[in-house]
Amino acid sequence: MEEVRFNVIIIGGGLSGLAAAYTLAEAGQEVLLLEKGDYCGAKNVTGGRMYVSLIRDFFPAIWAKAPLERAIVQEELCLMSPGSSILIRYNDADIASEPYQSYSVCRAKFDKYFAKQAEKKGALITVKKKVDSLVFKDGKVDGVVAGGETLYADVVICCDGALSLFAQQAYLQKPLNPKHFAVGFKEIIELAPETLENRFNLLPGQGAARLYMGDVTEGKFGGGFLYTNKESVSLGLVLGLEALCQEEPRTKAPDLLERFKKRPEVAALIAGGQTAEYSAHVIPEGGYDHLSKLFGDGILVAGDAAGFSINAGITVRGMEYAMFSGYIAAWAAIKAAGTGDYSAESLSVYERMLADSFLMQDFKEYRHVTESLNHKRFFTYYPELAGKIMHGLYAMPNGPKARITPTLRRSVGVRNVPDMLLKDLPKVVKL
Repeated sequence: MEEVRFNVIIIGGGLSGLAAAYTLAEAGQEVLLLEKGDYCGAKNVTGGRMYVSLIRDFFPAIWAKAPLERAIVQEELCLMSPGSSILIRYNDADIASEPYQSYSVCRAKFDKYFAKQAEKKGALITVKKKVDSLVFKDGKVDGVVAGGETLYADVVICCDGALSLFAQQAYLQKPLNPKHFAVGFKEIIELAPETLENRFNLLPGQGAARLYMGDVTEGKFGGGFLYTNKESVSLGLVLGLEALCQEEPRTKAPDLLERFKKRPEVAALIAGGQTAEYSAHVIPEGGYDHLSKLFGDGILVAGDAAGFSINAGITVRGMEYAMFSGYIAAWAAIKAAGTGDYSAESLSVYERMLADSFLMQDFKEYRHVTESLNHKRFFTYYPELAGKIMHGLYAMPNGPKARITPTLRRSVGVRNVPDMLLKDLPKVVKL
């Protein structure tokens, strides 16, 4: 039987895989993308927000007709204690004007669109095709086995998600540790556009992003999120895998989400909405020190499979990293094709190109963030302290009301807080 060989085979039809396929096809490479879902986007449920400002120029032709949901012009942070909450809303003329820095997205729509653009460039995309294993020849990755069929390639790019079986098979991914992963789960709740705009004080087409911290996760490491789409909201939670599985009280993820939805601060926003979708997935949160090895003989790793996701507390980023790493992986494969050398040494140009980019600079800058945030007081003590202070300021007692300064002293407690702050200051300065 004649050998079927491509320049590049990509495993996974998420953002990194599609970005690689699009870039390779545009450069005239023979590229095959294998996606096990019914279509690209069917199994890709990540987040709900894409920062396009950093990647706009790498894919200039796709944005005009891309099915983006709403431009995010309003940033919000909600601190929750068991009986209170504080909402901080940030508006800025700069982020509220074109070109917008970020949009909410529904991945099923966006990925399907992106796949069509890659196919128009010449990429071959095969769906409902599960990759079973890598093919090795003389110690080099030489292709894949998919559905009992052996397909060969000069380079294989792994884009198969956070728990990448194929990065593990090639001994590129470090031993998996629950401390370095989170689980995200969300619902898409349908609401009329005018309802969304009224509830979030938005103009037509504008969107809001709200992050929740504190009691929303019962004090566990993680948080909640809400993004407004055109005719729905993406509402969900992200929790550290270790905290969810091991910390008391033990609560099932769906139960936590139902509890979140019943909080009055959330229930009022989704009242009358219909749940159209429920999804969950694993997110890498190990940071710079726990990234996968990015290259080997005949193989590259991109997107979540490489560990390219950062939860910085007030921002959660991954989609732009996925698309950019796929783009750079494609160019590393193109450069290797120019010399005919697909060794690890040749493909290491991928790592060098990333090292000079915003992506790796971000990961170095934020290398201690997850470690610093993973402290129980940030999810219990401080949100409750903030609520206690606000209660002291706004409550009207029976009788005379104390001045602001004595109220603050009484609410804060002059002894406890300085001690707590001194203990936590070394962690805060690393954020």
